[in-house]
Formats: sequence, structure tokens, C-alpha cells
Amino acid sequence: MPNINIKAIQDIMRKDVGVDGDAQRLGQLVWILFLKIWDDREQELELLEDNYVSPLVDVDWRDAGEGRHSSDLRWRSWASDAEGMTGDGLLDFVNGELFPALKSMNVGYSNGNEASNAVRSRRMLISSVFGDAYQYMKSGTLLRQVLNQVEEQVDFNDSRNRHMFGDIYETLLKDLQGAGNAGEYYTPRAVTQFAVDMVAPKLGETILDPACGTGGFLACAINNIRSSEVKTAEDEALLQQSVKGVEKKPLPHLLCTTNMVVHGIDVPTNVSLDNTLSKPLREISGRERVDVVITNPPFGGVEEDGIENNFPLDFRTRETADLFLVYIMEMLKPGGRAAVVLPDGSLFGEGVKTRIKERLLEECNLHTLVRLPNGVFNPYTGIKTNVLFFTKGEPTEEVWFYEHPYPEGYKSYSKTKAMRIEEFEPEKTWWSNREESEQAWRVSIEDIKSRNFNLDISNPNAAGEVHEDPEVLLERFKAEQAAAADIRSQLKQMLGEALSRS
Repeated sequence: MPNINIKAIQDIMRKDVGVDGDAQRLGQLVWILFLKIWDDREQELELLEDNYVSPLVDVDWRDAGEGRHSSDLRWRSWASDAEGMTGDGLLDFVNGELFPALKSMNVGYSNGNEASNAVRSRRMLISSVFGDAYQYMKSGTLLRQVLNQVEEQVDFNDSRNRHMFGDIYETLLKDLQGAGNAGEYYTPRAVTQFAVDMVAPKLGETILDPACGTGGFLACAINNIRSSEVKTAEDEALLQQSVKGVEKKPLPHLLCTTNMVVHGIDVPTNVSLDNTLSKPLREISGRERVDVVITNPPFGGVEEDGIENNFPLDFRTRETADLFLVYIMEMLKPGGRAAVVLPDGSLFGEGVKTRIKERLLEECNLHTLVRLPNGVFNPYTGIKTNVLFFTKGEPTEEVWFYEHPYPEGYKSYSKTKAMRIEEFEPEKTWWSNREESEQAWRVSIEDIKSRNFNLDISNPNAAGEVHEDPEVLLERFKAEQAAAADIRSQLKQMLGEALSRS
């Protein structure tokens, strides 16, 4: 099966007068992909489960206060036939029945009969993801062409295509004008996989991404646990209950929900549409805390007024990444583990940033800090980033730094030269048998405190750099100061003599 041709689908949408710009094209395509992927998953469930009932069959819904009923809203009933509905008839169905029904369906009843708990939960999920979805296209003929392209190219019952979801989203995001303006960037899969591999979440542990975006970290965690630990239906049910995500923007939330369905999470109701930072820290209860946090919180962004009041006075700031770091420390159980992608500014900033780092090092063991090279997040931003690995419940005694190098022949990353998971093999080998090298060094907590908790520490072992004894450097500095003072004295004397002769 050929790779999905996103460009061909976008080119069709560009002909439609109702779709204004790349952002609307992305939104249009995502809800279409969701319904196609949902239908593919339902076909699989129909084979696996006896008496499976689709949440999109026999749907009661309301239209301007009047009760309505739709017999079948599944993709296969209206979209899959290339010669099926088109033109005004297709637009009338999508705008007048499909979208109103998905947004306002009565989740608990069908033809007046009470729905099962499984149907109810699936309808609640679908209704929530379509609450902020929009149908922009004005041409039913062009919409039919888009549906035909998706039907022809997308089959997520083919296991090979399940891995394409990240590629699809990455392609779409790279085409967006101004992508990343709000500090939100698609995390390269190599970074995502490395972070999850090193944190190594286990079956039965609760796993949270509080800024989950499209669900890349959660998908990696699901794949890792399922491939190594899930042996029974009970194991699978436990896995599905333990994965949690929060995303505050509707479009990434819909993408994440779709991604979870692609990865076999049947009803991903644990992925919520919300602002993680809107809940006061003091209201977080013990039962809400989690075993593992893996995330790349938005950085460079600023939160809305008032959000900082949900945090203790010493940690109040409007900078998103800093607030997330405080939140993560609070959300971890004792012994809980985290991998967090943060920009360089979080390492060397002062004021509130210093107090946050001080708390991190007092309450958690920041055992590893992997420094990523420039260009990892190209083309969205050139900001340098790091992956912080820490465990809650014991103070930091020393921090190991690892400077991730470019592959041989690279000067940066690009669309054609993206970061690959194979690049992290040296880190993985080093991880369990740590020694200093040209890439790795350690810094004691005493040294970090003497730097006023500045974690932006350069590699002292980098090739080509000579690092002399501090006492030698100090003596040289004193000698150079004395020489400079002598020169100033001579210049002053010469200037005085010149003035006396004039």
C-alpha cells in the first residue's frame, strides 16, 4: 500500500472557497481521518467481540430543540462508496445531519431505549471530540474527492499503516503557516521514544502527559508496555485504564484521541480537553498523583492572566514551561519518575526559575540531563532543548550531563535529515554504566548550589577544549591584572609629561 499522499488531499481542499488557509485544511482533514480510523477500528472490534454495538448506529439527537434520529452515521454508510453521495446531497447530509448529530447526540438512548455503558462511553467520547470540530468545505463535489482519497489511501486495519499516524500529523504540521507560534512543537519521535525507553513505564503504573498534544509520548508508552508485558485481556484492560493525557486545544486533542484509537485504546476517555494549569496545586489529592510523567510542555508561551495564582507565591510566573515543571513535581507520587523536555532558558534563568530549580533538586533526584543539539525542533524553532530525567522523593546529590552530538556529517537537522532513534544508542549503552567521556560529565550538588542553581553547564570534556586547574587560571588572571595596571600607570605618566611640556 502506498504512503498517504497528504499533498494531493490538500490540493483538493485548496480549490474549495470555504477552506481559508492551512489551519482550516488541517482541521477539516483531521475530523475526516477520525471517522475513517474509527470505522476501521470498529470493523476490527466486530470480529473480536460478540454482539458489538456501534455508537454511531441508532443515534438519537436534537435539532433546534426537536428530537431527531439517525439510523447509521458510520463512515461505511455515507463516505466509503466512491460513487455514493456527492454534491449538494453530500453537503446537506454532513451539515444538516452528521455534524449536528455528533455534536448533540443523546449518549444514553437509542430509539428511546437505554444504551449500554460501552455505547454510552463511546458516544460521550465522540461528542466531546466533535464539540469544537468544524466542517468548512462548501463544495460537495470536492468533499467527495477528499473522502475518496482518504478511503483509498487510509486503512488502519493494516498494521503497517498504524505507524503512519505520526507521519501524517508531522506532514500536516510542517505545512502550517507559523507553526509553533504558541510554543507548541511536534516532538521528534526519536526524542519521544528515547525518553519513554529510559523512564521505562511498567504495566499497572499510571502514566500522564499533562500537555499531550497529539499523544506521541503516550503512544510510545503504550507500544513499549504492550510489546513486553501485556499477555492477557486483563493486562490490556489495565493498560488502557492507566494512560492519561490532557490537552487544552481542540485540534491537538482530536488528533490525540485519534492517535489513541489507532494504538488500540478503544475508548480514550482518559485524554481530556482541558488546561492542566487551571487547577490550583493545593487541590491535587493523593489519589490523583501518578507514577510516571513524560511530556514536552509548551515553551516560550505565556499563560493567561490569573493562572499563576493557582501556584504557591514563590513559584508564580506566567511562563508556561516553568509552571508545568512545578505541576509535574506536585503530581508525581513518592518514587515517581519523569522525563521532561525543557528549553535552555529554564536551566539558567534566575528569580522564579532559580526557586523552581532549587525545589526540584531538593525534592527530586535530577539524575540525568541530556542536552540536545540545535535544530532538533527545526523548522519550528532553533531554541536549544534538554531532556530532564528525575525521580521524586530524594534530594539530588549529583547530576549527570550527556551532550548528544550530531551524527557524523551533520551540522544540523532538517526535513531530509531528521533525528533518528538510532542516534541514542550511545546514551542507552552509557545509561547503566556511567563514566565520564567527551559527551558525559557529572556535577555535584555543591557545585550547582555555588552556581546559584544554574544548570546551563558547559561540557568540560569536549574534544579540542583544554580546561586548566582553577588555581592556575586565577594566578594567571592576577598576573594579567597586574600587567594591565602597570600599563595604565605608564600611560598616565606619559600623558602627565606631555601635558607639562605643553
